[in-house]
Formats: sequence, structure tokens, C-alpha cells
Amino acid sequence: MKIITDSRCTAYSSSGHPERPVRVSRTVERLKEQKELEISWVEPLSVADVIIERAHSQAHIARVKSPGADFDGDTPAHPGIYEHACRSVGGALRALKSAREGEISFSLLRPPGHHATRDHAMGFCYLNSIAIAALEALATGAKKVAVFDFDVHHGNGTEAILMNRSGAVYFSTHQFPCYPGTGTSNVGDNCFNYPVAPQTPRTEYRKVLARALADLKNSRPTLVAVSAGFDAYARDPIAQETLEAEDFHWLGQSIRGLGIPAFSILEGGYSRDLPDLILAYLKGLEGL
Repeated sequence: MKIITDSRCTAYSSSGHPERPVRVSRTVERLKEQKELEISWVEPLSVADVIIERAHSQAHIARVKSPGADFDGDTPAHPGIYEHACRSVGGALRALKSAREGEISFSLLRPPGHHATRDHAMGFCYLNSIAIAALEALATGAKKVAVFDFDVHHGNGTEAILMNRSGAVYFSTHQFPCYPGTGTSNVGDNCFNYPVAPQTPRTEYRKVLARALADLKNSRPTLVAVSAGFDAYARDPIAQETLEAEDFHWLGQSIRGLGIPAFSILEGGYSRDLPDLILAYLKGLEGL
């Protein structure tokens, strides 16, 4: 299994902000101490602006390079944020490369990226890593790419970028109502949403996830890009859902069971238990 990370991704923070570097640093420590998974640690690929421009406008890229002021209340203008965001994109691209080589891969970096639209950074996200990786896959030979997004917040930015894009299909399970408040119905001809009410029982939540994965498989993609959020966890401080570690293990098993090359990148998940949730998911992907 390939885990993509870079210690520089923990080099910035905002006091009191839920998107903190310990999300990554504690998870790296947990994965290094465990003995069940055989892990190869690799760094992100470098990424050129031309790849990012498949998903984002040149004006947006220039804004992230020189932000000046915060993008919004959730998305601070950290010094060097463009370089940090590019590393996350590079992690997604490295995970994509591993998937194409038949390996299980997981990108473990900050910042996450599934809210950023073509022209707008938002919701902790500066560049949309999962959308960029999906578009790069299509541009380099993939026939059909499905993005499966199980982050508890709807990936409105991913939807906006991929909507009606030839060869791309998007499946999102998420809490509603929940920031940003979109994702109540399907849009375009390729974006499918599966909203879940707050405090939905685990068994019912699993049924929604299973339905989304069944629909994804029926769409017959040749590659699956997973936006892996762990904030539907019962004790996550941001959302109001009910999943437990064994549910994320089941998700990993279910994605493995699709029999389609897949890669995953870290999105949400703000509980202190995040390292154990990620480990459970990775064990499922590995078939343990």
C-alpha cells in the first residue's frame, strides 16, 4: 500500500480552526506504529499550472498564489498556501499513478479539496484536488472516471467542476442539512446526490452508501477516485451523524469489492479518533 504525505503540509495552522495539522501528523504516527498493513511512504508529485487549469481558472490560481485577505471565514489566507495546496494536488496525482500501477493508495495531506469551485476557494479548500486528479486521468487515457465522495459535507465544488464533463461521473453521499447546503438533488447528466438526514441510524446510512456504490458500479467506470471524508463519524465535532470505525472498514471493503482500480484522498474528519478511522478504512481496502 502506498501512503502519500509530506511533513510540510503540517507547517501552517489557524488557532481554533478545525482543519488542524494534527489531523495528518497523528494519523502518520498511527500508521507508522501499526503492524498489520505493509506501507510504502511516498511524496507527492510536482504539479504544473496547466494541470490545475483543467479545473480552475487562471484568475483563481493567481488569487490563491497571492491571496492578500482570507477567502472566507472557513478558508484563511495562509502564507504560501498555493504551494501547500499544490502538494495536496500532487498527492492526489501520485495516488492516481499508484492506482494505475495496480496498487492501493491513499493521499494523506492538507488542505483537503472538494469545495473549491473553478473560481472560488471555500470550505477549507483552495484547489479541488479530487476534481483535478479526475480530469488528469481523463486527459491521460482513462475512458470513464467516477468520483465517489463520502465526506459528510456535499462537495459542491467538485460537482460544479465535473457537471456535464464527458467521461466523468460524480456520486456524493452527505449530510443534509449541512454546510454548504447544496446536494439535495441530481444535477446535469452525471452528478448524483444521496443526502442523509442528521442522526440517521448507522444501518440506514450504510444503505445509502451501498446504493450510491451500486449506482457507481452500474455506470461502468474504468477508474474510481474517492474523496474520503471521515466526518460522518458518530463523535465528529462538526457533523451530526452516526457511523463508527467498522462502517469505514466496510466502506473500504466495499470499494475494494467493486473490482475497479481506485485511489483515495483524505478530505474531512475532525475527531481525535481520525487516525483509527483511517486505519480501519485502509484495512478494508487491503482486504484485512
